[in-house]
Amino acid sequence: MTFSTKIAFLGIGLMGDPMVRCLLRAGYSVTIWNRTHSKAQLLRAAGARPAISVAEAVSGADVVISMLEAGPIVAQVLHEALPALPAAVVWIDMSSTKQSEAQQFHATLHAAGHAFIDAPVSGGVGGAQAGTLAIMAGASSSDYARVETILAVMGRPTLVGPAGSGQVAKLCNQLIVGATLTIVAEALLLAQAAGADAAAVRAAIRGGFAESKILDVHGQRMLERNFVAGGQVKSQIKDMHNILAAADAAHLTLPVTQLVTQRYESIAETYSTADHAAALLALEELNPGQRLGDGPDQLS
Repeated sequence: MTFSTKIAFLGIGLMGDPMVRCLLRAGYSVTIWNRTHSKAQLLRAAGARPAISVAEAVSGADVVISMLEAGPIVAQVLHEALPALPAAVVWIDMSSTKQSEAQQFHATLHAAGHAFIDAPVSGGVGGAQAGTLAIMAGASSSDYARVETILAVMGRPTLVGPAGSGQVAKLCNQLIVGATLTIVAEALLLAQAAGADAAAVRAAIRGGFAESKILDVHGQRMLERNFVAGGQVKSQIKDMHNILAAADAAHLTLPVTQLVTQRYESIAETYSTADHAAALLALEELNPGQRLGDGPDQLS
């Protein structure tokens, strides 16, 4: 694919906006659509062309990229777009969905003569802004080769298997993220409750086997009580449910994942749109009287 490739980008949210900006900076022609049209209009000044409808957005596109909230919404938008798709389009879904949903999208598009790639991402809003997202692609090697250059503009793409495999990789990522967030929260609260300086403990164990991006970024967020959303609690819960569904389909029992899911569900109503570092808040609710640090909660 070259810079003459026309891209339709569907879904301009926290992640979609900076991803589109990366594509525009790289010189691609990008038509954008969002259910709330005003969000799409914000990118006009950056060079994107907002479309009123899904059909208008995909008309004339060589590549369609969707970055939407969940599988059912992807299915709905795909259904709206299908009659207007030009021949032999490559559809890249970068949303987080179930593996079974991705496989159905592949089947639907393949039957209509189009290619499908599921390419969910990790790295949050910061990674999207910097163009450094981890991109996990499920596709045939030939379809992947057609769009690897485009994906590389937004981050570091890796082909992980056939259609549906990108979602499996993302679920593995989110399993580790969700569980590690809860463990980092437990470690920091234990440090403080047992009389140590939690910030100093975090500094002391960094560089050892406990080091991780979660301890680095979200450990600091927890110490600062900064729960302004990057990845939201409601998104983490959706991912945890998808992980358990994939495990069930693979005839696996994942006991730690089940516990982590319960912890996030305990704050689903109260902190739905908080950052998933709010795993700390779920832990503090289990331990009345214990609170990490003395600063106010930052929630917006």
